[in-house]
Amino acid sequence: MFEIGAGTGLATRRLLALGISSLLAIEPDPNLSDFLRREISDDALYIDQNLFEDAVLTSFGFDLGIAATSFHWLEQSSALAKVYKTLKPGGWWAMWWTQFGSDKEYDAFQAATDHLFIKTPDSPSHGNKKGYPFALDQEERLKDLISAGFQNAEVDIWKWTLTYDTARLVKLYRTFSPIQALAPEQREQFFQQLAIIANEKFCGYVERPCITILYTAQTSNNMAT
Repeated sequence: MFEIGAGTGLATRRLLALGISSLLAIEPDPNLSDFLRREISDDALYIDQNLFEDAVLTSFGFDLGIAATSFHWLEQSSALAKVYKTLKPGGWWAMWWTQFGSDKEYDAFQAATDHLFIKTPDSPSHGNKKGYPFALDQEERLKDLISAGFQNAEVDIWKWTLTYDTARLVKLYRTFSPIQALAPEQREQFFQQLAIIANEKFCGYVERPCITILYTAQTSNNMAT
């Protein structure tokens, strides 16, 4: 099995706990790769510090591949073509994201903090020019999978809510890549303003709607090897 963009290893840990016999985690960031090596001690885990585009993977060598909240950083057609070639005939691919906020309109906290993001760079997760989130664009994501040759492409969606106090909320936002891209002084100002809004307008507790969306697909059993 392989994982694209392991990050801090949240999905990685869960997969290993489920008894995966061999997991290749592909993570290009040297700090995150070192973090994984320090924090996860498991003989089943192998870490490849590489961009997925540069990773050397055995053709038709894996039963399962996954990407947890990372695949939007890749060029879809070439990345999915590589995923497809890496999987065994009949192998499975899964990619998923958790979207904070509603899929139809801004929730109250998103509306109250939207102005803070004016100076942050857009992530590919923002999706198309109309602003529709990448992960929620089901038509395009399924079309990409089918164009790459995948079969049995499906999507599952779960809607839920999450409540944070101000400290946990700021900690969560510190993991967002567009915010990390800010200069240090701007970044700290962002977090200060975020905390002020959470404390003064939401009494220190923010409930946010969340959407988790999972795409799964399978390679053909008749792939040429």
